[in-house]
Order: sequence, then C-alpha cells, then structure tokens
Amino acid sequence: MGALNTKIIYRFLGITAILNGLFMFLAVPFSMHYNEPEKWGILNAGIITVFIGILFYFLNKPTNTNIQKKEGYLIVTLGWLTLSFTGMLPYILSGSIPSITDAFFETISGYSTTGSSILTDIDNMPKGILFWRSATHWIGGMGIIVLTIAILPLLGIGGMQLFMAEAPGPSADKLHPRITDTAKRLYLIYVILTLTEFFLLKFAGMTWFDAINHAMATMSTGGFSTKSDSVAFYNGNPLIQYIIIAFMFIAGTNFVLTYFALKGKIQRVFQSEEFKYYLFGVLGVSAIISIIIIFFQDPNLESVLAHPQVLGETESAIRHSLFMVTSVVTTTGFVTADFTMWNFFATGIFFALFFTGGSAGSTSGGIKVVRHIIMLKNSFLEFKKALHPNAIIPVRYDDKTVSQTIVFNILSFFIIYMLIFIISSVVLTLLGLDFMSALGAAASSLGNIGPAIGSVSPIDNFAHLSNAAKWFCSFLMLIGRLELFTVLILFTPFFWRKN
Repeated sequence: MGALNTKIIYRFLGITAILNGLFMFLAVPFSMHYNEPEKWGILNAGIITVFIGILFYFLNKPTNTNIQKKEGYLIVTLGWLTLSFTGMLPYILSGSIPSITDAFFETISGYSTTGSSILTDIDNMPKGILFWRSATHWIGGMGIIVLTIAILPLLGIGGMQLFMAEAPGPSADKLHPRITDTAKRLYLIYVILTLTEFFLLKFAGMTWFDAINHAMATMSTGGFSTKSDSVAFYNGNPLIQYIIIAFMFIAGTNFVLTYFALKGKIQRVFQSEEFKYYLFGVLGVSAIISIIIIFFQDPNLESVLAHPQVLGETESAIRHSLFMVTSVVTTTGFVTADFTMWNFFATGIFFALFFTGGSAGSTSGGIKVVRHIIMLKNSFLEFKKALHPNAIIPVRYDDKTVSQTIVFNILSFFIIYMLIFIISSVVLTLLGLDFMSALGAAASSLGNIGPAIGSVSPIDNFAHLSNAAKWFCSFLMLIGRLELFTVLILFTPFFWRKN
C-alpha cells in the first residue's frame, strides 16, 4: 500500500466540520425563542466551525479521490475527534461549560452516544445549549460518516471504505448494492423514526422542546435528557415511558431489519437469530428484575428516583424494570429509577448487562448480541470437537456457515474488549476512583452506556472525576463507539508502514 492520501483526509475532515457547524446553527433559533444571551456563543461557534471546515476543504484538492482502508480508518477516527473538538465550542463560547476538559467530556459523550455527563443542574441550562447537547447525540447516532457518504457522489469521492471503517461489526448487510443508496435509506429511516417519536411524546404530554430532545436522544441511544432526573421526571406519566421503551428497543435493533419491517417483510425480522435473542433476552431479564422488585427488594435500600410504595405496584415494577433493562442493553442510558438501590442481586445483573449491547447495525454501543451468539456457538462446538477431533463442524448463524475469519475476529474483539476494561478499571483507581466506581466508569465509558455503579450510579454523574480521569474516560468512549479496531489500529507500527 502506498503513501497516505493526506489531501483526501483533510478534505473529508473539512466536510465533517462544515456539516457540524451547520448543525450548530439549528440550536440558535431555540436560544432566540427563549431570549437567551448564549445564542451569540452558539452562533459564533457555528461560524468558526464552518470557516475551519471551508479552509480544510478548499485548501486540499486531491488528485486521487479513491479512499483506501488506511485513509478510511484515519478519516473516521479523526472525523470523530474533529466533531468533538469543534462540537465543544458552543459550550465554551457561551460560557455554559467554561472548562475545556468538561466541555470536551460532555461533547464526546454526546457524539459517542454514551450519555455520561458532568452537568449537575440540567434543568436550568440554556435551552439552546440543551438542544445542541441532544443534537450531538443525534449526529453521532447514525454517524456523520453515513451522512457524508450519502452526499459523496456530488463530490466525486467513493465511500465504501468509510462505511466499512464506521461499521466494522461482523454483519455486512446492505439494503442496496450501492453504498450511497444504503446510507440514504438508513438516514431516512433514522429521520422518520425520530419524527415519529417526537409527535408521540408531544401527544403523550411532553412539551415540544422536551419531546424533540428526548426523541433525538432515544433514536441515537444516547441518553441525554433535558431534566436532571432524566426520564424519572415523568414517573407520573407511564405513557411517555412506554413510548421511550419502544423506541429504545427499535433503536437497538439492526436498522436493516427495521427497514424490512417498514417494508412489511416482518418474517425477515423474526428469521434473524440476533433479533430473537435480543427480544427474548430483554423480556426475560426484565421479568427477573420485576420479580426482584416486587418480592425481594432489600428493605434497607430505598430507590431515590422511584418511591418504594410506587415500585410495590405490579405495573410500575414491570415498567421500571423493562425501562431500565432496555436502557442498559441498548446503551441508551435514560433513567427512571436507581437500579443500584433495588437489590444487590439486581445490581449484579445490570452490571452484567453492561457487556451485552444491542444489535449489530443499530445505533447502540457495547459488544453486540451477535458477537455473544457466535462466541457461545463456537464454545459449544469446541466441546463437540473434543469428543470428535477429526470432525469438521462449522459455526452456523442464521442458517449460514460463519467463516473462521469472522469467528477469530469476534474472539479477538472480545478478548481485547475485556482486556481494555480490566486495564481501564485499574487505571481509574490510580486516577482517584474507588474500586466499584472504577469498574462502573470503565464499563460505562467503553460500552457507551451512561449510568453505572458506585459514585457514577444512575443518580450521580461524572462531575467529581479528576481531569485526568475525564480525559481517560473520553478516550474509552471514542474507542468504544468506533468498536476498538478502528482506533487501536492507528497505534500499531505496521499501520504506518508504506507497504
């Protein structure tokens, strides 16, 4: 492989910055409507970001517009960093989050759809800033890369390598042979579902501002709320919570399956092994948590966000357990109750759920259900091979043989993921967190989940972390969002060799 095509990389980062700046302008009308002085900070941030993008774009005219794998990995990783460093400008220039460390943490938490926050008084934050905060989720959810792939034909740039780097999971399902058409269809589904949830939440009783923010945060599986108590603020309105549960589940489903469902091909959805494990897993674990809440809740513990007498009611127990399980599995991170205050066994279950993730091809983070399925199938086959060493027994998924390359890739991913989690937990204890909080922060940041355990539980946030710990968690959010390999490969010496 030849030298890096740096001009195409810089030009693409310019496109990313321009689009990011244009999104910033969408937050200005909200500030103007509420007559907030922060509108000037947001406007200036948008102007600066667009100007930076224009410089990068017009000063780098490549002679070769082909994007190879090396360029693809660099564009995706650097693109996310470009989003994060420019995306924190509205916070800083408006004075809403004056600290660079805090502003960067909040921003990358948004784009990575993690939902961890350093804000302690969300209810009183400027509306324009809250909208921008939710917008970072929405941009990151489907990926600014997919958006730009959809318009790349206009720029004469091919985008297949970007798609592969953006979605390096085990599934390579496409809706259409042409990658640009795939991107357009995915983005259209994303927009339609966001608007649908917005109207339903507005109908259910949310204000129009809260409805659009929660819709963006749900479909991106992000979890930023406009309320300090998150969705627990609406504990008196079950309909709102059921709507969010449904859309969290949809957002955690493979968008290819969602496309087939919208086309009326429901049988294609239930033919998917991953979807069946995902659906019955969420329902099964929710049932267990419901039983724990109703019959075995520790009387010495008290749920801060959902009163015990409310949780004692069967419907409420089922709703809160279904909400929290779906929120954690899909890595959305919305909160209706503090699961760490229900029962120690329940806390253990939720901690295990940190390592599941939603479906491949969804906006959720984490390890993903399909990887667990293939790892378990491969493990059971190893027992068979021990009894029949000469037998050739392939791993089968969705009635198709899974190549050994994919199996090895998944095993490598899992080993590296768990290794990073262990090392990160130790590093965070070195940076000042107690052991339980370090475990929670590492698992939450790497899995893009949001709420965790210890001092970063659902009723707490990350504001008390040291600056070093915040930067470290920011790095974990980035590599977790881009599924490890895309970022970590940049740290290998062979990536930078010319051949």
